[in-house]
Amino acid sequence: MKYIGTTIKYLLISAGAIIMILPFVWMISTSFKSGGATMVFPPQFIPDPFVSDNYVTVFERFPMLTYLRNSIIVAIFTTLGTILISTLSGYAFARMQFRFRDQIFLAYLATMMIPAQVIMIPQFILLKNFGWIDTYQGLIVPGIFAVFGTFLMRQAFLGIPKELEEAAFMDGANHLTVCFRVILPLLKPSLATLTIFTFMQSWNNYLWPLIVSSSREMATLPLGLALLQGQRDTDWNLVMAGVVISVIPILAVYLFAQRSFIQGMTMSGMKE
Repeated sequence: MKYIGTTIKYLLISAGAIIMILPFVWMISTSFKSGGATMVFPPQFIPDPFVSDNYVTVFERFPMLTYLRNSIIVAIFTTLGTILISTLSGYAFARMQFRFRDQIFLAYLATMMIPAQVIMIPQFILLKNFGWIDTYQGLIVPGIFAVFGTFLMRQAFLGIPKELEEAAFMDGANHLTVCFRVILPLLKPSLATLTIFTFMQSWNNYLWPLIVSSSREMATLPLGLALLQGQRDTDWNLVMAGVVISVIPILAVYLFAQRSFIQGMTMSGMKE
């Protein structure tokens, strides 16, 4: 009976894995098909004929290098800014004593329940007054203040014994030294988790770049992929080729930090 339960469990896990992987297999397969083979029935997972020129065509018809450059710049600087802000704020809420600390943190955490669409218009008006519309500042700065990042880093700091920082304070260290040189090197899993989440969110963000950028020179990759779809006819083989290009950086970042990411997810649930 034990073996039957184990077999059923593995069968369900395998079925779930196949369901999750199937869209990616179809995406890659379609990116190597000709235009007339994308809608054939029954579906073909093995392209016939195999066409590798779709990737070349995407770069020839559209300024994909510009879209990639903008997405890389926005994602990298948004991630770095989020890590810096979340680390400082998480350390302050976890280790520094000040009046109404817990109440302020709870109020800050409650803002996660506010839909992002509600604050987009006020943010747009504010950035317009700053003159940051259609600029890298407008694309990057609003995204670096992440409530989830502060919560994640606070939980990580709470999991570190206070004796470590107390010893550093006795040696004359200040809060910045304790934060960045004593505690932060121990939080690589949490940093990897925050890095992956922030990079993915920034890389795949479509709505905010659509609002704050008005030219193709400042468009990010999600906006560029939307341009691949025609008003009447859509070359789905080209669209899938563009999607594959957009997925590669995310997979690279995840595979690079996979082990630390899993450890960080378990550490984020530590209690105070």
